[in-house]
Amino acid sequence: MTREEYIRVTGRMRDNPGRIRLVKAVNRVLTGGVFVTYPLFLLLLFLEKRPFLSRAVMVPAVSFAAVSLFRKVADVPRPYEKYGVPPVLDKDTKGKSFPSRHVFSAFIIAVTVFRQYPAAGLLLAAAGTALGWIRVAGGVHEPRDVVAGAAAGVICGVAGYYLF
Repeated sequence: MTREEYIRVTGRMRDNPGRIRLVKAVNRVLTGGVFVTYPLFLLLLFLEKRPFLSRAVMVPAVSFAAVSLFRKVADVPRPYEKYGVPPVLDKDTKGKSFPSRHVFSAFIIAVTVFRQYPAAGLLLAAAGTALGWIRVAGGVHEPRDVVAGAAAGVICGVAGYYLF
């Protein structure tokens, strides 16, 4: 993404206070919705005494730690750092942009839920896709960050559940 593309994408949001409020609200709702779903899903597995519970905890936890470590080592700058234009979403983190951990988390949760409830997993993947778009439009990630986050979530989930 070039500086001009970044300004064009985020400018559509930045130039309209209503859109800024909408982007921030959708970001909160999608992030909160996905992340509340996961502990509720784990609680359901626990109450139903499903043996999948331990894997549903272990695979996302190990994957999240690995992605977090990779982000720290890679330390890719965020678009607002590279282009000197403030993001629409409230964010002041330096570096650690690649891959998007929000999108990664949404997709590994989607894969986890999909293993037991395919329709719900697909719904969560759709929410993860929308969250990726919001993170780019909000100026805190570049498209490659969210695509890599989604791919890493799916790959870690599929590989993790295949191996364990």
